[in-house]
Amino acid sequence: MQRQNMAEKTGKTRSVLLPTALWIVAVVVTLASVVYQRQTGPTYPVRGTASVGGAEVSYNKKPYKLPRSWTVGNDVEVKLHAPDVAVTGHIRYKRLNSFDEWTPAPLARDGDDLLAYLPQLESAGKYLYEVHLTNGDEEFSPTDQGPIVLRFKGSVPAGVLIPHIVLIFAAMLLSNRAFLEALLRRRRAKLYMLLTTLLLLAGGMICGPLVQKYAFGELWTGVPFGWDLTDNKTLIIMLGWIAACIFNIKGKPRHTPIILAALLMFAVYLIPHSVLGSELDYREMPEQPVSQPAD
Repeated sequence: MQRQNMAEKTGKTRSVLLPTALWIVAVVVTLASVVYQRQTGPTYPVRGTASVGGAEVSYNKKPYKLPRSWTVGNDVEVKLHAPDVAVTGHIRYKRLNSFDEWTPAPLARDGDDLLAYLPQLESAGKYLYEVHLTNGDEEFSPTDQGPIVLRFKGSVPAGVLIPHIVLIFAAMLLSNRAFLEALLRRRRAKLYMLLTTLLLLAGGMICGPLVQKYAFGELWTGVPFGWDLTDNKTLIIMLGWIAACIFNIKGKPRHTPIILAALLMFAVYLIPHSVLGSELDYREMPEQPVSQPAD
């Protein structure tokens, strides 16, 4: 009797600890993917610190931050904190996918800051720009590894953007949980598969196109209408989970399709967000001069 009671207690403990451990692993993997996306995505600012001729250069007394994404309707502000008045510099820029020549512009002194503006473009327009700093005979460029690509986008209402982000990362979380359940051959893998598919459908295939519409003027720019990688990534993941659901319509869970769908989703998430995103090709448009920054 005592052994039976011990076995029952051990079973109950395992039934509590194992799901908890699986949730912890799923959450850690999901959060790691969020951090990875923020560090590798092509729309997040270029950050760093510099010393030019012994003078420190930063952004708001923190590592400098050079933008790679901007909302339409305003000129782009390029600002670096450089209290030493001996530090000067300039930027130069041109539109991506254009026949433009490089346009130089000085970094004007504004108190302890150096400041320049890039004239605004329309949604999905992109700039290439470089920053060059000097202090006496010493020169430094935060862009010495190559020009920064900056893309303009429309303003997306929070009521559309927040549900999109929450649903997508909730789908990623449940995908990781489904993977662990399937790997351990547990019956709940089928439940998490269904939840992942529904969340991905809502966040990626409904909210996603709405975000795209507000930001770049088109609901869908993936296959068959274009090659936008963000839309195509969503489509590929969606098809993977639909296939897993088809294999699991009846009977006991078939774990292999669930494992493959989750691995596909994880692999696609390793591709930085917004790579090969919507962009204008000015070479195929009527020639229009770039406006000057507003005073």
